Amino acid sequence: MKLKITIMLLLFAVGTTLAQNKKWTLEECVNYAVENNLSVEQYELDLESVKIDEKDAFGDLLPNLNATASVSSNTGFSINPTNNLPTNSTANNVNAGFSSNVTLFDGLRNIKRLQRAKLATLSNQYRLDDLKDDIRLNVVNAYLQILSNKEALKVSKAQYAVTEQDLKRTKELVESGVVPRGDLLEIEATAANQEQQIVNNEGLVLISRINLAQLLQITDYENFDIADESFDVPLSDVLNNTPKTIFSKALEFRNDIKFSESNVDLAEKDLEIAKGAYAPTLSAFFQYGTRYSDVTQIPDATGMPYTPSFTDQMWIFDGISYGAQLNIPIFNGWSTRNNVKRSQISLEKSKLQLEQDKLALESTVNQAYIDVTTFRKSYEAAEKTLEARKLAYEYSKERFDVGLMNSFDFSQAQARVDDAAAQVIRTKYEYIFRLKLLEFYFGIPITLD
Repeated sequence: MKLKITIMLLLFAVGTTLAQNKKWTLEECVNYAVENNLSVEQYELDLESVKIDEKDAFGDLLPNLNATASVSSNTGFSINPTNNLPTNSTANNVNAGFSSNVTLFDGLRNIKRLQRAKLATLSNQYRLDDLKDDIRLNVVNAYLQILSNKEALKVSKAQYAVTEQDLKRTKELVESGVVPRGDLLEIEATAANQEQQIVNNEGLVLISRINLAQLLQITDYENFDIADESFDVPLSDVLNNTPKTIFSKALEFRNDIKFSESNVDLAEKDLEIAKGAYAPTLSAFFQYGTRYSDVTQIPDATGMPYTPSFTDQMWIFDGISYGAQLNIPIFNGWSTRNNVKRSQISLEKSKLQLEQDKLALESTVNQAYIDVTTFRKSYEAAEKTLEARKLAYEYSKERFDVGLMNSFDFSQAQARVDDAAAQVIRTKYEYIFRLKLLEFYFGIPITLD
């Protein structure tokens, strides 16, 4: 028994360690966020609900069938069901039957309600897919932010390592009398500033990890981390297309546009249903019933009254009725006309919302296109600036080592390298995200390959 408990504890410990050491890839983060997001779960429940509404609408096309049965006992004055004469006795009665009704015509409203229910199901599916798209974009952005902050942290640590070497070299120069002690203090100040930057970058890494964990609804922030991946700037042909071409492509598959279009279809169907109330309604019915009473008496073959058995009465007194009913609307306080007007207003609002969503999408695509071109140029310029700053730093270092440059100017050269390196990292990941966003509007799945 002790051995089993020990094995279980070991397995639990191993599982916990594996969970804590898990490094999440982008694909895992996206899939997990889509599968576990609370809003997604709510929208999925809404979708299940409208699917039930679709079944209800189909059921309205079918005839209903209801069965009834009752047992009663009357003591004292009552009406004999056989001869409809008053009697003063105890009577036990049984009534049974079933009925069915079906709507034959109601201005095609039942059919259009079924069509509307199917449209509502499709509309809710578009809404759910649009939410998933937004979640994917948010996760990718948060994931890239972690990568950016991690890379900045690596660069700041590497720069601090270089400064430590400079600090060691400066101490030797001070001790040999080549440079004044003030230069050493300046290098020490630079090192302290870089240590502070490392701490700040570590905080940014932690905050960005927490932001992504919250998107995934993971509460174990301390142990959550992403895979140690490095992404180069991807090659893409999306900029070979004009913003108008990308916008036209986005109109074909964007779920938010499909959702708005489906709302227009729903409003049109609501208008058709409202107008259907002007038409007459034709329905058919069928009823079957029978009864039994222990006070029932009928004449036998000799003319003498007797009370038939329960089974005999159920067959003797059964009967059917059937027919059709026509209702013609003449005046209902203008409610039908007002409902039609309301539906017309809702249709116009849906059309306006669709046009507004298209304009918003066009504006978003144009902005994304401009952002891609802008950040690409910014990234290329930042790389050139960094190379120039590194060359300037190497030249300054050579001059500083031989005492031809003071420590303040040398520290400024180092600071300019630091700023240029940070700018390269920032513009790199901003450019990658903007590029992936533009590709997404062009119908290319989001990956960092």
